[in-house]
Amino acid sequence: MTTPSEVNSASSPFRPVAAPSDSARSAAADRQRELTKPAGSLGRLEELGEWIASCQDSCPPRSLGRVRVVVFAGDHGVAAHGVSAYPAEVTAQMVENIRGGGAAVNVLSAIAGATVRVVDIAVDAETDPSVSAFKIRRSSGSIDREDALSEDEVRAAVAAGAALADEEVDGGADLLIAGDMGIGNTTPATVLIATLTDTEPVAAVGRGTGIDDAGWIRKTAAVRDAMRRARPVAKNPMDLLRVAGGADIAALAGFLAQAAHRRTPVILDGLVVTAAALVAEDGAAGARDWWVAGHRSAEPAHSLALRHLRLEPIVELNMRLGEGSGALAALPLVQAGVGTLNSMATFADSGVSTGESEAHSSLEDHSHIEDH
Repeated sequence: MTTPSEVNSASSPFRPVAAPSDSARSAAADRQRELTKPAGSLGRLEELGEWIASCQDSCPPRSLGRVRVVVFAGDHGVAAHGVSAYPAEVTAQMVENIRGGGAAVNVLSAIAGATVRVVDIAVDAETDPSVSAFKIRRSSGSIDREDALSEDEVRAAVAAGAALADEEVDGGADLLIAGDMGIGNTTPATVLIATLTDTEPVAAVGRGTGIDDAGWIRKTAAVRDAMRRARPVAKNPMDLLRVAGGADIAALAGFLAQAAHRRTPVILDGLVVTAAALVAEDGAAGARDWWVAGHRSAEPAHSLALRHLRLEPIVELNMRLGEGSGALAALPLVQAGVGTLNSMATFADSGVSTGESEAHSSLEDHSHIEDH
């Protein structure tokens, strides 16, 4: 398992983040007006292309050649108290399924041209050494009655996430997607979001993997109890992750913050990833400018988090799987925004008349008739 001495946590990713390039974004907006289409006619695709241009500090933006999905896997002690429809051993089984290429994230990645990496951060089982190099511990604590992590563990988890971001960027990734895998992980995610948005548990708790009414009542009670423990540390991101998060969520927060420091855009996935993003933005102000929201989860807390981050989802498909699946559903639209901005012909290059020129010519003709 990873210890603080094995992962360099001296330079925390929780520090202010420099913004993407305003000049590249402005140049991209100007270029949009030169392309062979009515201004604004590609809607959100234009915004996405301009966002990538600003992240790359390049206009036109370069095509996305290496998109990497990193799935953070971890168990949570609260799962033992009836907050999920699935048993905890499913986490380790799904890690193997992802390794074997049989999960939704694998299928969707192949369709979109991305590649997948799964990492065991806190799975409550022994996993293959190829995925456990950054493992912090076996399962995080049951946050309704104990801290999720120790102080050393939360520092190691955040540093592990940052190190993973560095590995992917150094390996050539030009866009990242963070995914999650863990039975019970929507409970700490909901606690973090409800705490940071000052929302009552009953308005934030969803059905997760498909719990029944009795399960929802148990989950709401667990969220309520965990929020009582979390509120005193809500203004300190590291303490909040230690008390009410978990190793996987802390690593996700470090990953998202460090990706922003490395000037690498990220498509956020659903509830768990966005909960980590909410904490990361508190710790690394300005990181949110390097992210877009891939989708809106069916979980109510996800909408609360998106509103707080002022991020508008690209797609709304009523998904609630995790793994990075919602972000992957949105990835082709981001690629389309980049492709249209960097590959469409301009009016000048194509010889196509602009609507503005035609309108101006029409007005001149009309004026000439009136003069006579």
